[in-house]
Amino acid sequence: MNLIGFAQTFFNDPSRWSGSDGIPTRLAEHVEYSLLALAIAMLIGLPIGLLTGHTGRGGNALAALATAARALPSFGLLVLLTIMMGLGLTPVMVPLVALAVPPILVTTYEAMRGVDPALVDAARGMGLPTARVLWQVELPVALPLILSGIRSAAIQIVSTATIAAYVSFGGLGRYIVDGLSQVRYDKVVGGAVLVAGLALATLAFFWLLTRLLVSPGVRRSR
Repeated sequence: MNLIGFAQTFFNDPSRWSGSDGIPTRLAEHVEYSLLALAIAMLIGLPIGLLTGHTGRGGNALAALATAARALPSFGLLVLLTIMMGLGLTPVMVPLVALAVPPILVTTYEAMRGVDPALVDAARGMGLPTARVLWQVELPVALPLILSGIRSAAIQIVSTATIAAYVSFGGLGRYIVDGLSQVRYDKVVGGAVLVAGLALATLAFFWLLTRLLVSPGVRRSR
């Protein structure tokens, strides 16, 4: 049987569409883990990136920290934390957050540093206080690049959240892990197709978000 045949077997099974192991339940679990990890990563990465980008200080330290975080192996970190802390959501969240913070942090910093200094000088010349310069001038111009960093982080989280299934959690990775242990390749292929579909849906969501949040003038200038 080829990949399409495995996928058809998986999706044509009526039991896949209801119950605790059904696609709606597993999809909701996967989205829940992904949103939680992305929210934590944004709470960490956005303020630090905005501050360092606005002041221009700490860029080298930030780049070194992001590089170190990128070097962490997600699955190895998950196994290590599970051994140390036992089963729980925290060992799952830590590697996902560590994976997502660097793109948000670095892209936000670069976006803020890339704002035309003439715009900032003009805003200051008009008497705007620092906070209003940041929120009304720098942030709107930097927003497209900031959103691209959050989008990259979200895609990486969605693709990697399958590791939650290795420590008895749910999500779409459950199909892949269970399928491998049961030698049920229809479940493995079905789970992989669902993860890929969710990643594409995430891309579409951020495209729409960019269209809604970024002003037409800023979009045309890029």
